[in-house]
Amino acid sequence: MQAVALLMICWSSLAISQPAAQPAAPVVVLTQNGAVGPANADYLKRGLEKAVELNAQLVVLKMDTPGGLDLSMRAIIKHILASPIPVASFVAPNGARAASAGTYILYASHIAAMAPATNLGAATPVAMGPQPAQPIGPQSEPRQPAATQGKPEKDGDRAADAQSTAQTLTRKQTNDAAAYIRGLAQLRGRNAEWADKAVREAVSLSAQEALKLNVIDLIADDVPQLLKQLDGRKLPVLGQERRLATGAAVIIEYQPDWRTRLLVVITDPGIAYLLLMIGFYGLLFEFFNPGLVAPGVIGGICLLLALFALQLLPVSYTGLALIALGVGLLVAEHFAPGFGILGMGGITAFVIGSIMLIDTDAPGYRVPWPLIAGVTAASVGFLLVVLNLALRARRRPVVSGREQMLGATGEVIADNDGGVLARIHGEVWKVSANAPLGRGQMVRVVGIDGLVLAVEPAAQGDEK
Repeated sequence: MQAVALLMICWSSLAISQPAAQPAAPVVVLTQNGAVGPANADYLKRGLEKAVELNAQLVVLKMDTPGGLDLSMRAIIKHILASPIPVASFVAPNGARAASAGTYILYASHIAAMAPATNLGAATPVAMGPQPAQPIGPQSEPRQPAATQGKPEKDGDRAADAQSTAQTLTRKQTNDAAAYIRGLAQLRGRNAEWADKAVREAVSLSAQEALKLNVIDLIADDVPQLLKQLDGRKLPVLGQERRLATGAAVIIEYQPDWRTRLLVVITDPGIAYLLLMIGFYGLLFEFFNPGLVAPGVIGGICLLLALFALQLLPVSYTGLALIALGVGLLVAEHFAPGFGILGMGGITAFVIGSIMLIDTDAPGYRVPWPLIAGVTAASVGFLLVVLNLALRARRRPVVSGREQMLGATGEVIADNDGGVLARIHGEVWKVSANAPLGRGQMVRVVGIDGLVLAVEPAAQGDEK
């Protein structure tokens, strides 16, 4: 009996000396689908903040993207580099890709992983703004200045100068992007040479090739398998070493909320463009028809949403100004006899401004041509039909009030000691005149004094 009691005391002592098993910290999963844009940068930032609140040990960013905006990509990378929680970028599911901006994000992450049958690469920065149709190739001979040849400069010389400037700008963008991704590769200990080729030569890799060339850290079929492979791995995070215990960690998926979904919708270039047009024409219609209220309210809301979206996108303010000028010229066509010149100029400015509005060739961030054509046709129809009807309504004669009474004609129906009465517009009014008036005589209103109309005899043939 004493032996049993002693055994129980020893067992209790061992249980007390051993700390209670703590559950593993959770893993937060974020999703990046489609082109990288301002909404995605905001979503990732808030996702990392949520992971800190949950005391997560790891954030997994599932990616399937063709690329996106440079500013948004760099914002995402800054959030990853400053994160106190390690980030594992995972190109998944099967068939996904991390092209262009996705490659940079993958290189910036603490862990780079891919699912089978996925690819990454093609990280050459896209050109910004209009580019020459035939850039000068590396084999082209340098052009001698026209002045050294004793000949005046020609249009071809100016075109060559423009091509040379564009080529220089492209080189600067490429060199900057290559240095950026090499720095990320050196920070994470990945293949910097291939990263440079991905920028300069737009090469791509499959998942197996990327693992072989030390571009990624591992291949996994899904998130649970990824976490099993990462269990026990040590990672440097902001100068400190972290050990992952992801084998039995709880997975928390942080889905985009209403704010992110709203940003995704309104920062779509086509949607932002439509909101801008609705805002313009709603306010314009309210201006020509004061008191309708609904066009002004809807137009104001749409215009503010469009301006908010445009300030997040790479907008060409020249294009925006051309759109406003085009609308103004089309409106001016109704007031000034421009014989169609103002209208044609307005259409031209509107179309050119619409093309120039979004100043990037990034995938998914151009205003579609069919949308531009449709909005242009609708704009012309709106300004030629709806606005014309509104202007006609403004020119319509007044049918009530003081202005309507002036010039109106009527018939004298009574002439007695109480005054002269006349029927005008079906109403009986007390009238006064500088000349005697008789029953049945036609008169015209020339003034109003309180409730008494000043009249004069009307000429023969005047209408009632």
